[in-house]
Amino acid sequence: MPLTTTKELFAKALKGKYAIGAFNVNNMELVQAIIEACEEEKAPVILQISRGARTYANPVYLRKLIEAAVSVATIPIAVHLDHGDTFELCKECIDEGFTSVMIDASHEPFEKNVEICKRVVDYAHKHGAVVEGELGHLVGAQFDEGEEGGGYSTGGHYTHPEEAVTFVHQSGVDSLAIAIGNSHGAYKFKGEQHLDIERLKAIKKALLDAGLGDYPLVLHGASSVPKDLVVEINKYGGKMGEDTAGVPEADIEIARRTGCTKVNIDTDLRLALTAGIRKALFENPKEFDPRKYLGPARKMVKELVRHKLRNVLCCAGHAFD
Repeated sequence: MPLTTTKELFAKALKGKYAIGAFNVNNMELVQAIIEACEEEKAPVILQISRGARTYANPVYLRKLIEAAVSVATIPIAVHLDHGDTFELCKECIDEGFTSVMIDASHEPFEKNVEICKRVVDYAHKHGAVVEGELGHLVGAQFDEGEEGGGYSTGGHYTHPEEAVTFVHQSGVDSLAIAIGNSHGAYKFKGEQHLDIERLKAIKKALLDAGLGDYPLVLHGASSVPKDLVVEINKYGGKMGEDTAGVPEADIEIARRTGCTKVNIDTDLRLALTAGIRKALFENPKEFDPRKYLGPARKMVKELVRHKLRNVLCCAGHAFD
């Protein structure tokens, strides 16, 4: 089956009230684990490639891995640039055949963010690609500023509902990554772990009231950092701190039902792969055949992805909607 676009996947997901898993890849084992799980569960999938992954693995190698995945799979697959930071990088990926790109200019002032995103949108749409933008800042430990009396400040780090409407109108992005307490890495929270679900509902309503329909929102930094994987890593020689904390799966479920159509997962994949490798090498310290420790690690990633598809994203069985 040829590559599809995220726009097609999102339209079906919004209608079916499920989310599409966007899994980051940078090597063969991750690609295999994700595709095998999605194929067996009959789930659509987005394979994400970051700038760092392109640097690590070489764009040509990654492109060939994707081509291999597409050749053996029957499920819909979209290929997405994660956190592209320049127009030039987004253009390069579109020219290489990516069906979707994210332009992340969220670190820029609002007007500059709009300007950069619109330039990418204009190029992408001419070439049949889809664009994701980001508004707000993904910062760790539930950090925000300027929130008083339960209102939404335009000076804070989280996405402001009315600014989201203006941003989408002016930039033309096809989906929007929002900041509602989510962040990257394995140490997302201090104290109680939660997302600002009320803010999410307000953003969704503002977009709907502005005539933008059931607009697709994106949840970055959505790994749950399973404690059992952290324990497994530490059991076999790791030194991860006890303060690891991810987004509770119950929050992701609410976000999915509220309209977060794309859920990004990267850290959890790394944890599963690392746990599998550490366990295999600890139990077989004389082993030096990479297949003997990468194989079990790949299986752990596959089972993690299967769990996400079935129990968190609820997209299993929706590949051919």
